[in-house]
Amino acid sequence: AAVASRLSSSAPAVFHSILHPQISAAENRTNLGLARAEPRRMVKAMAGCPAKMGFRMPAEWEPHEQCWMGWPERPDNWREHAEPARKTFERTAMAISKFEPVTICASAKQYPRVHELMEHQPNIRVVEMSMNDSWFRDTGPTFITREGGSDIGLAEQTIAGIDWEFNAWGGLGGGCFDDWSLDRSIAKKIVEIERIPRFAHTMVLEGGSIHVDGEGTCITTEECLLNPNRNPHMTKLEIENELKDFLGVTKIIWIPLGLHGDEDTNGHVDNLCCFIKPGVILLSWTDDENDPQYEISVKALSALTQAVDAKGRQIEVVKIHVPGPLYITKEEGEGVLATVSIAAMLHGSFVTPISTTCNTGQRVIVFRGMLYRGYQARDWPPHT
Repeated sequence: AAVASRLSSSAPAVFHSILHPQISAAENRTNLGLARAEPRRMVKAMAGCPAKMGFRMPAEWEPHEQCWMGWPERPDNWREHAEPARKTFERTAMAISKFEPVTICASAKQYPRVHELMEHQPNIRVVEMSMNDSWFRDTGPTFITREGGSDIGLAEQTIAGIDWEFNAWGGLGGGCFDDWSLDRSIAKKIVEIERIPRFAHTMVLEGGSIHVDGEGTCITTEECLLNPNRNPHMTKLEIENELKDFLGVTKIIWIPLGLHGDEDTNGHVDNLCCFIKPGVILLSWTDDENDPQYEISVKALSALTQAVDAKGRQIEVVKIHVPGPLYITKEEGEGVLATVSIAAMLHGSFVTPISTTCNTGQRVIVFRGMLYRGYQARDWPPHT
């Protein structure tokens, strides 16, 4: 289950991770040493409909085995040659590793540095992997899980990965960069390393464009999935059917637009809202009618409150206020979004970004109160 968004002005690291669902405590990884990891064996792409084989995409709060992260490097995408981002990724990986294993993927150029940084961290593994950028929530596989069975010829396999097509959030002329050939292989490499079945799909989809409750409901935005720069040959109904067949959901709730200013992803749903438990959605909100986000949030609220989930429950919406403008210098880079709807839900804890411009305390209270009682809060300072 993916847990993160591409954009944040406060803490990008966890926002590019993907969570591997947990099989069982006995099957947890025991060899998380620091080493160049080669695929243990090739896993051929599986044919057929995952949902009919009993697979489903789990909710982010469900038990999982580990967290996968990419390591930032691009100087044209990250300010100051990605140095502030790397520091934040390092802190984030260490925070997550207190609760579950972390696998960090780094390019051959960055691998020696990351290896040195993490060599004394027993719960962090470093893997050398080529990539165009580090947005693993979007480029990595969508992990799906099932109770068991032998429908795919691997009776012991209860986890599989969906390898969606990727086009750098829009393709040539509209995407974030012109060469995404390495990112297209990330999902395949991860499922090979994990030795799990791989369901390849030709539909363009990023992990941040969908969010599920684990009980049959998926939320997404029309702005992204119906954008002509993704799958212009597919109708809305065809996209719905593919999501149902591959994610194991039975209900799709469409929200018109994503967060204001989310031009890179064309309105990923995870920057705007997310499930925090079945039937309950956290929604980015503002009371300022002059804020361009206001109308977007009102439309989203209307779509959500008029919908029922796969279990027939009326959707409960919890509003959380977005921050106001954050002023930075030209050297610090162009403005990016500070999303408030994201936290990494770990084993008995959660990691969430903090910001001097948004109500972090409100967000912590919401996640503690609405997700599970007894959760601890783990946060880190904004990058500098």
